[in-house]
Amino acid sequence: MEKAEHILVVDDHDEIRDLLGQYLTRHGMEVTLALDGTTMREQLKKHDDFDLIVLDLMMPGEDGLSLCRHVRSIDGPPIIMLTAMGEEADRIVGLEMGADDYIAKPFSPRELLARIKAVLRRSSRKGKPEKSTESSGRLHFENWTLDNNLRQLENDKELVIPLSTAEYRLLSAFTSNPRRVLSRDQLLDITQGREAMPFDRSIDNQVSRLRRKVEQDPKNPTLIKTVWGGGYMFTPEVTQ
Repeated sequence: MEKAEHILVVDDHDEIRDLLGQYLTRHGMEVTLALDGTTMREQLKKHDDFDLIVLDLMMPGEDGLSLCRHVRSIDGPPIIMLTAMGEEADRIVGLEMGADDYIAKPFSPRELLARIKAVLRRSSRKGKPEKSTESSGRLHFENWTLDNNLRQLENDKELVIPLSTAEYRLLSAFTSNPRRVLSRDQLLDITQGREAMPFDRSIDNQVSRLRRKVEQDPKNPTLIKTVWGGGYMFTPEVTQ
């Protein structure tokens, strides 16, 4: 039987903390509750199997930003921060410190559950596609060659097609995972990692730009296919 995800909920409001604990438990998750930073640190020492932390930003004593910094310093689990609606600057700082997502109060437990599942999918290492931005050598597909040493794309007439850093990372991800459906979350994780913003749609824009460079007809792509409800698939055979 697959082990339930273990979630640590940290919030000084008893009602919110207990409500989230009960809701997540009903949806098959193991939940540990902490009412402040001191309790959270104690739980982190006691348990090494937390899959995600739901962390309130504003708490008496040590605040969420300091706790987020601590979790990142020990290479801890992903973090979703709970923030008040008007704390945009603090949300940005939280993301810069390594929070993986945030949700503004008031929120519905259902929305938080959806965010938790999305972050867990992105952070999961099970069946994770190969990260490929440090690949070496030359890879060939269709009439193209991707030179990973020079980080450039050449056509069959040896004409160099310039690639931005984002375009190179994306194409490198595709050529390392050919004929495999990659979700937007997986592509974000491969190409940007923790630099990616939550629910970032920039992958769609990058795919569109990349298609304009490698597809004969970008409006009817054959190399980078959209898989509705799934993500994208790189269809050609890739050889060295």
